[in-house]
Amino acid sequence: MKFIMILLTLFLNACSTSDWQTASRESAQMAPIPSELDEAIVQIYTARAFSWRRYLAVHPWISWKEKSASSYTVAQVTSWALRRGKESSVIVEQDLPDRYWYGHKPNLIFEARGEKAQMVISQIIELIKTYPFKAEYTIWPGPNSNTFVEYIIRNIPELTVELPPEAIGKDYLGPNEFFSLSPGGYGVQVSAFGAFGFTLGLTEGVEINLLGLTFGVDLWSPAIKIPFWGRVGFKDRPL
Repeated sequence: MKFIMILLTLFLNACSTSDWQTASRESAQMAPIPSELDEAIVQIYTARAFSWRRYLAVHPWISWKEKSASSYTVAQVTSWALRRGKESSVIVEQDLPDRYWYGHKPNLIFEARGEKAQMVISQIIELIKTYPFKAEYTIWPGPNSNTFVEYIIRNIPELTVELPPEAIGKDYLGPNEFFSLSPGGYGVQVSAFGAFGFTLGLTEGVEINLLGLTFGVDLWSPAIKIPFWGRVGFKDRPL
């Protein structure tokens, strides 16, 4: 098991010939302009990972704007935060909510507005403080950026959404935790270090985790889940 983890980690951390400095980080024009939206809003995005990693995984983030606020706040986990000497892998800053992720257009998977959004925002802010893996980052099998967003989803009942099958690291529960409610809150999950396990839930359907890769069937929004490719069938929709 440890040997496999080392090999996959080395593979996933291999050098890329793509230039991140010139990759697009512009707005995808998907989020409302703050000055034109008085009510609170919460959005969750995913985008294909940078360079060749796009074939394997996605990167997610959460954005929000409180009522009458003039800008968005974006929260996400990155490896470079720790490499630069920061105490936490979680980056929380005012930013464009719908930036291209280094050349890849974001996909909006969840949105809430108004009073529901304001309630969710307060929970997100508190959960960021208690995220248990902020001093760690492991690209495979976790904890990573998908682990962080899944932690938020798992602990806020109003976030009845699931990360896509390509979200490697979403099933990581920790080194000593193997059982949990499913992220959507309407099922069960068993996971060994994020590398092996299964999930059965109303939101997720049936999922098998093999080496961090998700195979499954979604019954709520009928689709087959396949590693690398993602969903084949209907687009996922929150409960």
